[in-house]
Amino acid sequence: MQVFALGRMVRRTKGEEQEAITKEYLECLKVLEEELGDKSYFGGENFGFMDVALMPFYIWFYVYETLGNFSVEAKCPKLIAWAKRCMEKGSVSSSLPDRHKVYEFLLEFKKLNGIE
Repeated sequence: MQVFALGRMVRRTKGEEQEAITKEYLECLKVLEEELGDKSYFGGENFGFMDVALMPFYIWFYVYETLGNFSVEAKCPKLIAWAKRCMEKGSVSSSLPDRHKVYEFLLEFKKLNGIE
């Protein structure tokens, strides 16, 4: 999925290259937001398969935003509102890691592997 590949590039690049990748990443998220439209969930008013499939990407938003110095919410507010609705479901929030812990894990991983 392009969202994953571009997100990974956001965290692996710097400077002008990162800015270009970030722009492309946000454009992909905008496509998702347009598909969501004014619906509560991707399938309509009921939480469904697409929501389950896409929620793991939300956990990485904090990592990409922090490393890329941008805000998904500023560019895609409906997408963030959708993610927050999904996180209100106990089955979702209890099955996904805390986004801050994911960020801390990534920093530790980079440190241990000499990646900067």
